[in-house]
Order: sequence, then structure tokens, then C-alpha cells
Amino acid sequence: MSEDRHQQRQQRLKEQVDARVAAAQQERGIVIVFTGNGKGKTTAAFGTATRAVGHGQKVGVVQFIKGEWPNGERNLLEPHGVEFQVMATGFTWDTQNRESDTAACLAVWEHGKRMLANPDINMVVLDEITYMVAYDYLPLEEVMQTLKARPSHQTVIITGRGCHRDILDYADTVSELRPVKHAFDAGIKAQIGIDY
Repeated sequence: MSEDRHQQRQQRLKEQVDARVAAAQQERGIVIVFTGNGKGKTTAAFGTATRAVGHGQKVGVVQFIKGEWPNGERNLLEPHGVEFQVMATGFTWDTQNRESDTAACLAVWEHGKRMLANPDINMVVLDEITYMVAYDYLPLEEVMQTLKARPSHQTVIITGRGCHRDILDYADTVSELRPVKHAFDAGIKAQIGIDY
């Protein structure tokens, strides 16, 4: 490709990008969903949360499912003022007790509702909440109402497989992670610093 053709192509690209940037004038919080069967949903959420903290924004985290596992993100972010609320029972497939899992979910969800109503919090991460809706531990209608009633500048990140269609439709940004290959499938155990 000649230098002139390359420059012309790049100029057209620049004009397209500039036009899209100029057209995007709304300023408000958004709902981001990281879903799918691939690895990296929580990692993507915490990467975004870390970026927000790096810009001096206030972030709150509610973790469903993960329980009391060692948590590298929490170790890093909590000393920087990020509030973590973690569902006490941990992995629901370990407890296998619907009543206690539902109670634990609803208890930690109260913290989520508090964060989602607080105008001082710029971002709320609802890690693995999709399972709580899918298992019917948490009413979809209540989640939707709470999301819609949050302060207009607040961003929410939702993670987990099998995200409900209503949440996907309401979200502003949805990324679906697709598994291509995973070390665990080859018999490699989850590793601290990589998987948690």
C-alpha cells in the first residue's frame, strides 16, 4: 500500500472516530454486564473498578457465590476505601441448602441496595449476581427496580453466566466471554494470583 493510500485511509478512519466522539454527548452512569461461559468476567469487572479507584472514584463491591475464598482484588482495593460485602455461604453448590443460601443472598443484597441508593458511590460491582436471579434467590423485579432507581451518575457492573434477558436489555454495555481453552479443563488447578 502506498503512503498516500495509507494516509487517506487513516484520515477517513479519523473522521469516522471524530464524528462518533462528537455525537456521544450524554453523561450518565451506565450498566455494564460481563457474562458468558468464558473466564474473565470478574477480572474484567475488577479491572474497571481499579481504573475508577485510580481516578479517585468511590467504588462498592457485593460478591455473591465467592464466599470466604482468598481474594486478591479485595486485598488490593479494600485499603483504598472500596467496601466489600461478601455472601457468607460461598459457593451454593457446596452448601446445597436453598433456604440458607437464599437467606445469605438476601442479607448481602441489602448492602447492594444500600450502595445502589448512595449518590456518593460512583460504581457498584455486583459480582456473580446473575446466578442469584437464575436460582430465584433474588427476585428479578427487585433487581431491575433497584437498578433503575439508582443515582443517575452511578455505574453498575454485573457479572456471571446466564444473565437474564431483562438485565441484558436494560444494560448499556454487554460483553460475552466465550471459552476457547481453559487450563482447568486440562487438569490444572485454580491458582492464587491468577484465578483468585
